Amino acid sequence: MPNSLRAAVRDALAHRIHSLFGIELADVALVYPPRLDLGDIASPVAFDLARSLKRAPAAIAARILEGMPAVPGVARMEIAGGGYINVFLDRAGAPRTLVEGLSGPPPGPAAAKVIVEHTNINPNKAAHIGHLRNAVLGDTLVRLLRWSGLHVEVQNYIDDTGVQVADLVVGFIHIEKVASTEAVDRLAARHGGKFDHLCWDLYAKVGELYEQDPGRRALRASTLKAMEEGQGLEAELARHVAPRIVRCHLATMERIGVQYDLLPWESHIIGLRFWSRTFELLKAAGAVRFVEEGERKGCWIMDLPGEGEAAAEEAKIIVRSNGTVTYVGKDIAYQLWKLGLLGADFRYGRFHSYPGGHQLWTTLASEGAADHPPFGGASAVYNVIDVRQSYPQRVVQQGLRALGHREAADRSHHFAYEMVALSASCARELGMGAEEESGRHVEMSGRRGYGVKADDLIDRLVEMAAAEVAQRAGDGGPDGGSESSEVAKRVAVAALRYFMLKYTRSKIIAFDFKEALSFEGETGPYLLYSVVRANNILNKMVEREGFDPSALPRMARETDFSFLASGPADDHWELLSLLVRFDDAVDQALRTLEPSVVARHAFVMAQRFNHFYHQHPVMQEPDAGLKAARTVITWLFLQYQRKALSLMGIEVPPRM
Repeated sequence: MPNSLRAAVRDALAHRIHSLFGIELADVALVYPPRLDLGDIASPVAFDLARSLKRAPAAIAARILEGMPAVPGVARMEIAGGGYINVFLDRAGAPRTLVEGLSGPPPGPAAAKVIVEHTNINPNKAAHIGHLRNAVLGDTLVRLLRWSGLHVEVQNYIDDTGVQVADLVVGFIHIEKVASTEAVDRLAARHGGKFDHLCWDLYAKVGELYEQDPGRRALRASTLKAMEEGQGLEAELARHVAPRIVRCHLATMERIGVQYDLLPWESHIIGLRFWSRTFELLKAAGAVRFVEEGERKGCWIMDLPGEGEAAAEEAKIIVRSNGTVTYVGKDIAYQLWKLGLLGADFRYGRFHSYPGGHQLWTTLASEGAADHPPFGGASAVYNVIDVRQSYPQRVVQQGLRALGHREAADRSHHFAYEMVALSASCARELGMGAEEESGRHVEMSGRRGYGVKADDLIDRLVEMAAAEVAQRAGDGGPDGGSESSEVAKRVAVAALRYFMLKYTRSKIIAFDFKEALSFEGETGPYLLYSVVRANNILNKMVEREGFDPSALPRMARETDFSFLASGPADDHWELLSLLVRFDDAVDQALRTLEPSVVARHAFVMAQRFNHFYHQHPVMQEPDAGLKAARTVITWLFLQYQRKALSLMGIEVPPRM
């Protein structure tokens, strides 16, 4: 609900409680009643006070409401259920409040800067469906944080010195027998298609090579060392192939509306001595220890406190016995820089310009541009990484704490999520067969080359969406050509993004084409269709009745909505009440870091609008007052649903 109205109820109750009982409450609980006839908001605060005041909740609630000052936007408050305080909003005035809420929360003074790091695909092969979930969740988190007024810097960390890139380099040298970067380019030209797709297949071949001859795994260690030292053919090839693959990844993510501000490269963390500086700090603080004997002899490791003997077994290696640093060690250095605690900075250069002019920057090993924006130095950091990386993320936080940065560690958030699989039918659709888990979904393995490239998935979604759009063309849908193509793309992206968002982050999901693309049920296309339908109503009023859409904000303020207050909660208020709760749904998504809250609320708004539209046609209404009210409600739904879709990164097509 518009923040000012909900805050007014909470503040009024808190002030009343303090004045009556001298109790300062940090928060007054507010919930929604199960039915609108019980009120629009309810507070169990009397139950919370019962123990300390040693009174019955109903008596406390009665005392609170006795002489309670009027609250703007509230019609009345009542006691129910043995002590609940039920709040009935000023329903007739709600449309005016909703119009005021369209501008969003006012920007705060000098908004704090936060960093969201997401996507982070190893530059060794094409992006897959799991990366799409990471990118969609990360991008939606960015949109939510910006909606709250924060300055958000979006980073896509490039691990160009890790084992995955080393394995790809092994493949180029020892399988494809290339001896120069020019040879890589010639191989790519012969292959045709996208470079990251070539690397996808080659990476799988390296896995087969290691399985056939385990002794060849030594090539990985020697290649890693050469890459870290920046010497030899191995390092030259890594520097050549990684940026090419990153550009392919950027193109893939642009297809679903994901953009970034900065690409920090792991090699620059090493080359600019970020890691060396961090390693000396860790040793001086006693945060890492050198292993003298056993399987980890020669390694530097970090123990997590409070884990007993198990900690020794799971202690994370920070530096390997051959002197190369693990990605967790480099992540500690990177996290220090992100929070402005390292005392050093990267050099920067322009890497890519997005349509519309947004500039993507990159870190550099050499001299960079002097006019770059300020990067790093955030007040908080959100690392969007799957749940399997929970332990390494805890090691990074422990590194910060061991260096005395306890508050910074608390401001380092692991935005975890579960894996993505494919439904069996989706796997068959993509020609993968059906290696099913419990007959329900198909898991993937990049090392075996068994999986779905993100581009292939998006291509198939667009193709299927285009077929659906063409089928609907006879019913007033797009006419074909470029318009149909654009509609198909937006429907496909809506299907994909909503599917990735509608489940909680902790749920393993199995992507399914039919489910995602359905125009009925909890899907992206269903949400789009509700908005297009609302837009069509207003457009027809313009075409047939000469209606002036610019008058709608004024109509919302001047139309008589008193009928909402005089009768029971009907379809009009059922829909308006959901719009009133929109801001609260967004706030809840931010408090819990759960974007599915917004997705679910958007779906319920669409359901309620479709019911409202069928029960109460707008243009056919003979009563002028009711017609004006329904026109305003339709317009308000359109505005708030567009806001919801924008937060989810979903663009609305002109027609469907």
